[in-house]
Amino acid sequence: MTATAVLTARALLLDMDGTLVNSDASVERVWRRWADRNGLDGDEVMKVVHGRQGYASMALLLPDRPMEQNHADNARMLAEETADTGGVVEVPGARAFLASLKGLPHALVTSADVALSTARMAAAGLERPDVRVTAESVGASKPDPEGFLKGAAELGVDPADCVVFEDSGAGITAGRAAGMRVVGIGPRAGFHGPDAVVRDLTQVRVEAAADGTIRLHITE
Repeated sequence: MTATAVLTARALLLDMDGTLVNSDASVERVWRRWADRNGLDGDEVMKVVHGRQGYASMALLLPDRPMEQNHADNARMLAEETADTGGVVEVPGARAFLASLKGLPHALVTSADVALSTARMAAAGLERPDVRVTAESVGASKPDPEGFLKGAAELGVDPADCVVFEDSGAGITAGRAAGMRVVGIGPRAGFHGPDAVVRDLTQVRVEAAADGTIRLHITE
């Protein structure tokens, strides 16, 4: 038996990597090279990097390293990731999901910068939402809620009326800290207590209600 939950919102805030785009192959290649260069265990590094901006992951992994070096390293990493789109594909259902949001309030809220988010969305064959909050837009990385709060503000919607779509622990924590409900996407999400969790976006149906709200039908 399958159960269908219904969430009502006035706006949706969408993470990119792991939520709309499966970029795991590229992330693994780039971050494992970084781990090798810095004498770290690649498996341990991969447990940390999802959902955060690169410099924030580096600060956790190398706490004694100057932040200036992390930011410089992060810039190089972003360039590597932008050039490496091999194996980047849509999360199942992402294209249809985005199409169903046409004309409805929604925003992309990603830890990637403009160049990387543009490259990965294009590689996956996905259209970017008109409202986008990228790494350049914020002063703090997820799990800080700044990005989601900025997305809600740009859409003119109260945070409590937003639903976040996220795959990572850092992103789910950020959505919660912003006072928003969270739909978790994929295998990582269920460990972090989202309001609902799905395998992918084929399990989410969007309905535009007559009162201007968005009804999300989620098959778990």
